[in-house]
Order: sequence, then structure tokens, then C-alpha cells
Amino acid sequence: MIFKLLVVAFGGSIGAVLRFLMYEWIEKLHHSDFPWATITVNLLGSLAIGFLWGYFSRNYVSPAVRVMIFIGILGSFTTFSTFAFDNFSLLKDGHITLMTVYILVSNILAVFLCIGGYQLAKVVG
Repeated sequence: MIFKLLVVAFGGSIGAVLRFLMYEWIEKLHHSDFPWATITVNLLGSLAIGFLWGYFSRNYVSPAVRVMIFIGILGSFTTFSTFAFDNFSLLKDGHITLMTVYILVSNILAVFLCIGGYQLAKVVG
């Protein structure tokens, strides 16, 4: 268990640094109100998790490396990649209704919770 935690922590530090560097680079390229950095890391993370999952399904990669990449690196680079893969898995398994509910609840509730958290912070002080 300790080894897995260290592997995730190591991968997480890589993903966090990559995300920071990507944000810095994109912010220098685009000065707009649109969140280009966020959409870029989310889309790149989604592409990466799909590609690597497909690649790893045909080529052996140790469980430790998989954990480091999927949970550590991509998990800290963006959790959106996991969200995309969860939806892909539901779609692949024919659970279209579950996928739709998951997408709607995750996105709509997340926005409302963000607003609620902001409002709560104003009240709490």
C-alpha cells in the first residue's frame, strides 16, 4: 500500500507540474476571458487517457506504472480525463441513460456547488 501511495504521489507531482507549465504557456499565448488553459489540459488529458488505455490493453504495462500514469499523472493533470473515460466505459457497455445522467449531474451539480461554496465563503467570512 505504501508503495502505491508513493507511486501516485510521484505521478501526481509530475502531472501538477505539467499542468502548471501548460497554464503558464497558454496564458502567454492567449489573453482572453475564455479558459483556454483549462480546456486544453482537459482535452489533452482525455486524449491521453483514451490513447494509453487502448495501448495498455494490447501491451503489458505493470500495474504500478498504470497507477502512476492514470491516477497520479493524469489525475493531477486533469480529473476531466477520468470523467471522459468513465463516460466512454458507460457508453461502451451500453449504459447510455447512466452516461447521460452522469454527464448532466456531474456538470450541472458541480457548477451549482461551486456557486454555493463561493456564497458560503462570503457568509462565513
